[in-house]
Amino acid sequence: MQSSHIVLKGEELTRSDVVAVARQYAPVVLSNDSIHLITAARAVIDTLAAEGRKVYGVTTGFGHLSKVRIPQEQQVDLQHNLLRSHAAGVGVPLSEDVTRAMMLLLAASLARGNSGVRVEVVQLIIDLLNARITPIIPSRGSVGASGDLAPLAHLALVLVGEGEASYQGQHLSGQEALQQAGLVPLRLQAKEGLALINGTHLMEAIGVLASVDAEVLVQSAEVACAMSIEALMGSHVPLDARIHQRRGQVGQMITAAHLRKLVSNSEINRSHQNCARVQDPYTLRCAPQVLGAIRDSLAYCIQTFENELDAVTDNPLVFPDEGDVLSGGNFHGQPLALALDVMAIALAQLASFSERRIYSLLGPNEWDEHGAPLFLTPNPGLNSGFMITQYVAAALVNEIKIQAHPASIDSIPTSAGMEDFVSMGVTSAHKVRSILDQAQQVVAIELLCAAQMLEFRKPLKPGEGVQAAYERVRSHVPMLQQDRVLAPDIATLAQAVRAGVFAQVDE
Repeated sequence: MQSSHIVLKGEELTRSDVVAVARQYAPVVLSNDSIHLITAARAVIDTLAAEGRKVYGVTTGFGHLSKVRIPQEQQVDLQHNLLRSHAAGVGVPLSEDVTRAMMLLLAASLARGNSGVRVEVVQLIIDLLNARITPIIPSRGSVGASGDLAPLAHLALVLVGEGEASYQGQHLSGQEALQQAGLVPLRLQAKEGLALINGTHLMEAIGVLASVDAEVLVQSAEVACAMSIEALMGSHVPLDARIHQRRGQVGQMITAAHLRKLVSNSEINRSHQNCARVQDPYTLRCAPQVLGAIRDSLAYCIQTFENELDAVTDNPLVFPDEGDVLSGGNFHGQPLALALDVMAIALAQLASFSERRIYSLLGPNEWDEHGAPLFLTPNPGLNSGFMITQYVAAALVNEIKIQAHPASIDSIPTSAGMEDFVSMGVTSAHKVRSILDQAQQVVAIELLCAAQMLEFRKPLKPGEGVQAAYERVRSHVPMLQQDRVLAPDIATLAQAVRAGVFAQVDE
């Protein structure tokens, strides 16, 4: 599927823009406004380079080598050497969607007219996106401080006809990929190599894509929670709007409203209005408070990533109106690293919260006198039913909890002490991607088990939204009558969660 084209105008991108290019191959266009901004900044760099004035990364070396002056005749070699020396990444390559998001964010940042590159540099990045040439970028090697140096160097090498790339299903050299697509490699000029690798574009790419996926997951987790409330014959009283208005936490009120809508008009709820149970376990009763806090945490993360979608994060920055070139630290990833770690912690809580309800669904529960057979099988003993799905959820949550340890609280100085405090934001980003994948599987298991429990509540029907969610589960996975291999069921529902099948069931 191909979306409408995305125009780079020197203005803020949206998260939808990033998804459209990264995952839907929307074409990208450079506007005349951006061309004017880029050209004005480049004129400043050309003047300073010709005059031989001392400007970091233009007429000097990099990092701790910034004390070394570079004569004009070596400034082109300086930029190419920078890419080669910094392309030292290791590990499995980044996924295509992350790489494409990086490329878009890099092009958009350069197009804002504060980086001092030529128009040709930005245009070639766009040409690669539109031709679907994907640089092969090792995933590990950035400490997230002076930009995502190693990953961006691997990306930039393809622009100069070096490095490696994927094109039309082939793994090629950068030179071969450009040649087959009819594109010409760049010969970098002063400042351009530095502008290409000084930036937070890998952290931001993962953060934006993860935040979109996390929003879908939170909505899906609330649906799974509502199914469990109904399946476990939980009370609807804790969802009363007055309780949540009295606390005033925004996410809590949103979650409570969502859950109320999902369980509305429930025959199951009417059937146990006069039961002896006074209170439910916290994973039912406190669902708005816990899932709402996760919503609030995610909102902070999204705001941080959206702020970065209008940023210029290389160094030094060019201000053409004043003719100034200012050396600063916008490449430091700390804002993103903190947000990514918060997202990891929030998603860890989401998965842990879900696993506890899975445990309750499998029984037995002394507080549920109308419970289903142990492990949700019609014939326990001969059949083990869903017993091991809770083991799987527990194993996933254990791993998620380990990965939720924040990377951003650590710093290992680099560049002979010049970069003496680094963000480790890319480590935070990689952890979030892994946690998302595992949390989606945990929620899929809850959906699977809650749907099975609802079979034992028939002929009573759950709330309208829960009934719709149950039907979506059954459109993917049949009821368990006797033991079968459950791994395909979990995988099928996890993919449905990723695709947003359960995110909007009440609309």
